[in-house]
Amino acid sequence: MIDLKKLEVWFITGSQHLYGEETLKQVAADSAQITSFLDKSAHIPVKVVFKPVVKTPDEIFSTMQSANSAPGCIGVITWCHTFSPSKMWINGFKILHKPILHLHTQFNRDLPWGEIDMDFMNLNQAAHGDREHGFIMSRMNMNRKVVVGHWTEEDVQSQIGIWTRAAAAWHDFQTLRVARFGDNMREVAVTEGDKVEAQIKFGISVNGYGIGDLVRMVNKVSEGEIDKLVKEYGDIFEVTGAGRPGGEFHTNVRYQARLEIALGNFLKDGGFGAFTTTFEDLHGLEQLPGLASQRIMAAGYGFGAEGDWKHSALVRAVKVMGTGLKGGCSFMEDYTYHLNPAGMKVLGAHMLEICPTIGRGKARLEVHPLGIGGKSDPARLVFNVPEGPAVNVSLIDLGTRFRMIVNSVDCVSPEADMPRLPVARALWVPQPDLKTGAGAWILAGGAHHTAFSQAVNAQYLEDFAEIAGVEFIHIGKNTTISDIRKELRWNDVYFRSRL
Repeated sequence: MIDLKKLEVWFITGSQHLYGEETLKQVAADSAQITSFLDKSAHIPVKVVFKPVVKTPDEIFSTMQSANSAPGCIGVITWCHTFSPSKMWINGFKILHKPILHLHTQFNRDLPWGEIDMDFMNLNQAAHGDREHGFIMSRMNMNRKVVVGHWTEEDVQSQIGIWTRAAAAWHDFQTLRVARFGDNMREVAVTEGDKVEAQIKFGISVNGYGIGDLVRMVNKVSEGEIDKLVKEYGDIFEVTGAGRPGGEFHTNVRYQARLEIALGNFLKDGGFGAFTTTFEDLHGLEQLPGLASQRIMAAGYGFGAEGDWKHSALVRAVKVMGTGLKGGCSFMEDYTYHLNPAGMKVLGAHMLEICPTIGRGKARLEVHPLGIGGKSDPARLVFNVPEGPAVNVSLIDLGTRFRMIVNSVDCVSPEADMPRLPVARALWVPQPDLKTGAGAWILAGGAHHTAFSQAVNAQYLEDFAEIAGVEFIHIGKNTTISDIRKELRWNDVYFRSRL
């Protein structure tokens, strides 16, 4: 996983020469103090870097040009301490390719009622300086986040932090390489998509590799490497008797270790951040990667089953956003329902590949038959997901545009043990309820595959969608079917008008 502290956002303050050198020195000092405060905030995971106050069109253009070319800069925060005429910003904004957040704040929190004079008013003009600044971004139809409030507020820091995590995921997308072993599951529509358009829109590069390329890596793994990894499994997982050394299925566990090492080497050597597999293309492999996929996902890679490259990339993005936060992220699938009117729920799972970062307690390492794929019984981790809020996120290709759909959900504990279910699983209640949530999801065209996370909420995904310029649909506590129908129709008109 990437180290977010190696990334930075630039804090750029706007002013002008009208107010004189003394005022400009104070603007710079105040801006530097705000920057230092935000840089130390526990809510903001990246560096916040002070940049000299911009006062002319040339300074603005040069600063934005530098932001574009700086490899560690993932976005800019702008603020107008005084009045900064918006025409000065046009050429700079025209060339800016990094995400932007407009912080609408002022240095002082309270008015100095007894001492306030025109010098104070001229220095602290953000109330209308930022309105001028906001106008030109609206006039130029720029996607941006606006955060309003005093810079010392927890809420302001939190909103900035969420945006920086979305910007970090977007930055990661610009060079993300997705390796696909085999193609999509045959005859499935939603896992297809335009990979060229995805690279144009998101930056991600998706390419296919024959399963033989992986088999060659599998055959290179030494027994010593496998011994070391299997010992690690025993240290961190509850390995069932049949999977332990000497057990009936210990060789199955060892083969998953071989797969994990081979997959890890392939992805690392190729500079990949995400991958897909499919049970319909396993020629030369003894098992479908189960435990191997789970473990590699836990290391920070994106994953998509059945060739689903869009959700492989999405899982990676959500993992980047959630770096260091409590909770994890996994590839997920809405698998089956509990339709009891007393409490309708969704049981989420997949054949094998659920990431242990979302698990509760110590996962069990088990070996069970797999009814599809025609290969030997794969080892996998089995666990439940803790109670609490989560999101399911889907990215679909509508032909004319991409749409991101987010359903906020509430994870709950199973009503009883499921001793015969040999997979990791999550149980949740969709917001606002199963009937509305599932109905809205289906109307929006959401996939059966998702990125599932208890680390981030819908705001992170909305910020990411805004940066990417893609349609965003949120299904939450206040969603109604009537409203979602209207939103989808309005969105369709809007996005078609931009073609």
